[in-house]
Amino acid sequence: MKPIEVAIERLILASRWILVVFYVGLGLALVVYAVTFVRQFIQLARQAFEIDEDGMILAMLGLIDAALVASLAVMVMISSYENFVTRFEAADGAEISWLRKLDTASLKIRLATAIVAISSIHLLQVFLNVEKYDSSKILWLVVLQVTFVGSALLLGYLEKLVEKPKPSIAGE
Repeated sequence: MKPIEVAIERLILASRWILVVFYVGLGLALVVYAVTFVRQFIQLARQAFEIDEDGMILAMLGLIDAALVASLAVMVMISSYENFVTRFEAADGAEISWLRKLDTASLKIRLATAIVAISSIHLLQVFLNVEKYDSSKILWLVVLQVTFVGSALLLGYLEKLVEKPKPSIAGE
């Protein structure tokens, strides 16, 4: 029975490499998203002298939003690969110790924070174009934003509750 158990455990452990397909897919999606970002930027640059300040702010918020979404994808790819597949190794001796700080708990907090930031930008864009939206849609967007903020705060609080205290060193 033991050889079957060992074989099953090895198969389950090896299946983590299937996740690489998802991370590579996110990387390729990031390339496509970068193309749309460049298109957005070129469009903004062409209209720079024709749009008013509010239009420029809205366009810049769109670019910031795109950067946050891209950063979110990179954060998920790197930390998930590091946590679930295998550890990164510095091929050229470069310092990559910052990767060790992206464990699954901190990733959840960072994801929630990024979602709140992205949602905040969308809400700000709505408020800058308030005449284009009906009040019920604005209300739902605000409710959604409050829900995101509440979820992020709750995740942070729960993480604090389960955080393991670091052992103290005698004499400190």
